[in-house]
Amino acid sequence: MDVKSKILLVEDDSSLGFLIKDALEDHYEVYWATDGKKAEEAFQKDAYNLCLLDVMLPHKSGFEIADFIRQTDSDIPILFVSARAMEEDRIKGFLKGGDDYITKPFSMEELKHRIAVFLKRSKKQVHDKADIQIGKYIFKPDLLLLSIADEERKLTRKEGSLLFYLAGKKNEVIKREDILMAVWGKDDYFTGRSLDVFISKLRKYLTGDENIQIENYHGVGFLFKVKGA
Repeated sequence: MDVKSKILLVEDDSSLGFLIKDALEDHYEVYWATDGKKAEEAFQKDAYNLCLLDVMLPHKSGFEIADFIRQTDSDIPILFVSARAMEEDRIKGFLKGGDDYITKPFSMEELKHRIAVFLKRSKKQVHDKADIQIGKYIFKPDLLLLSIADEERKLTRKEGSLLFYLAGKKNEVIKREDILMAVWGKDDYFTGRSLDVFISKLRKYLTGDENIQIENYHGVGFLFKVKGA
């Protein structure tokens, strides 16, 4: 018998929390925390395969919980579920390490589909791939480590997935929609904005080698240029 994936659900609305837990329990083991403090305690005590976080919570916000989670786990998928639909909230969610941002109200079928996609993707991530030479950098996809000389940086799962995809297409123009579908699994306005944020972060991480550039091709996509590659 397959072991059920474990989901940490953090939702302070008792009615919605019950509905989500009830909808997911046929396929997953769900622990439901009703505030930020209980969520952090639960995450410390047990191992989960995915976190489903409301943003507005008692004691600590979903963004603060995401910060706490990412301090120790850069791999676990984090999905924000929030009534806050402003663009800055969505972008903040991605910057906090979120993999998706779902606005209320939503259908349970959509939520279950997104959870299934991220759980499947997390099992097929780049953890069995060999080290990759990118200019002067060494990228270890299995450990999500990017190093140059004696400097080493731990990437988030999303940063690692994006870099892995770009590194596989060095010195060729890549369409935005192809990147979004390969790394995010969807192509819409907000994931497009998230892509721009993550491209900017990778540019900063790679400044140690002047021969590496990520160039914009307006209206098309990006060129991951590595001279000498």
